[in-house]
Amino acid sequence: MLEKKNFYINGKWVSPKNQKNIDVINPSTEKSCAIISIGGKDDVNEAVLAAKKAFITWGFTSKEERLKFLEKLYELYKKRWNDISEAITLEMGAPKDFSSKLQTGTGASHIKSFIRYLKEFQFEKPLGNHAPNQRILYEPKGVCALITPWNWPMNQVCLKVIPALASGCTMILKPSELAPLSSMILAELIDEAKFPPGVFNLVNGDGVTTGNALTSHPDVNMISFTGSTRAGALISQNAAKDFKRLSLELGGKGANIIFKDADSEAIERGALRCFRNSGQSCNAPTRMLVEKSIYSEAIERLKKYANDFKVDDPNKEGDHIGPVISETQYNKIQNLIKKGIDEGAKLVAGGPGKPNGLEQGYYVKPTVFADVNNNMEIAKTEIFGPVLSVMPFESEDEAIQIANDTPYGLTNYIQTQDAEKVKRVAKKLRSGMVDVNGAGIAVDAPFGGFKHSGIGREAGAEGLAEFLEVKSVGGWS
Repeated sequence: MLEKKNFYINGKWVSPKNQKNIDVINPSTEKSCAIISIGGKDDVNEAVLAAKKAFITWGFTSKEERLKFLEKLYELYKKRWNDISEAITLEMGAPKDFSSKLQTGTGASHIKSFIRYLKEFQFEKPLGNHAPNQRILYEPKGVCALITPWNWPMNQVCLKVIPALASGCTMILKPSELAPLSSMILAELIDEAKFPPGVFNLVNGDGVTTGNALTSHPDVNMISFTGSTRAGALISQNAAKDFKRLSLELGGKGANIIFKDADSEAIERGALRCFRNSGQSCNAPTRMLVEKSIYSEAIERLKKYANDFKVDDPNKEGDHIGPVISETQYNKIQNLIKKGIDEGAKLVAGGPGKPNGLEQGYYVKPTVFADVNNNMEIAKTEIFGPVLSVMPFESEDEAIQIANDTPYGLTNYIQTQDAEKVKRVAKKLRSGMVDVNGAGIAVDAPFGGFKHSGIGREAGAEGLAEFLEVKSVGGWS
């Protein structure tokens, strides 16, 4: 049992002001693997004060100074790669190979990417040749509250912490209380890299107590949050009270349009992207739209693929998926699977209950529903489990209409060999990202969505700009 009760505030590991502990549950065993503390208002006040004081100097450091710290952090991160991977497997059940390659790997990729963008970024530039005495300055937004989810712990933490550090902001990180252990390792690395005290602070806790104290604190200038759309709406209300800057990366219900001329691997590739990470990705293609002429074939292929798909202990090597994060999440997924059956969707594979031989742990069967329509709950709700909804379409226009008929707009997918069709459809899909034929979205491409999927963009140049204010200066000489 790990004891991780302290918070990282002002360059030191400190005890909570008022001890209130919770267990971190290993989802593969349903047993406690660590104890952390819930940060209260006093802990948040201390962390915000430290960040506010640190900003006075850190906010005016040169990018060269900040680069040295980030490059040191990157080297230290690589040395603790295995520790981070093991923590992610323990806290959220990502299988060890997936945890190392993708979960830990994406964090490293973002650190490396932001270092590159920081080197290239101009924090001061002329307005243009027509106005030689006008300057545009990019300045850090100030004290940032960074609230991250459990499904991609290092990916999401590095998408916020690294550009915040690069821009000259100071911050308080509140990782998910369900998966905080990998974030605490990152705090150890930041401490080892000797960032100035108060620049980075970590306070563990839940949304109701710690998150609310952070997002309503008058000295927090910006909130960057990744999580559910419901929580994003509540955070927005707190931000609106004193016009805090806001960046939200929220839910998704991605459509994967399979045209009849799709490549031979498109159907299975789409199912894999839905099931990967146990379906716990906001950008997963959870609605598969299949052209009618190949619909029956697609259903048979999906049935075989899902029935053969491996679910197993995350401590084993291999390309299987592990459990979902918690009992609450498991029960939500089970209820939605039952709802799909009750609403008349055709259960093709999987279904209620746990896979054979995996009675202990929050394991879910890879599940496929056919003959789904957008009026069904399973088509409207972000399930956040390995559940795929399949529906037919007849024309390009109908596919676009079905894909856009959702309050979400994060990532959509297109499968076709017709380059002109790709361009037509991609432009009409109302989403922040479109993945074509399994190409993927680059690590430094802007990540974010339309509609209820959020506000702002993460990664790359746009992700750095999220933490910067723009100032115009006239009369610069």
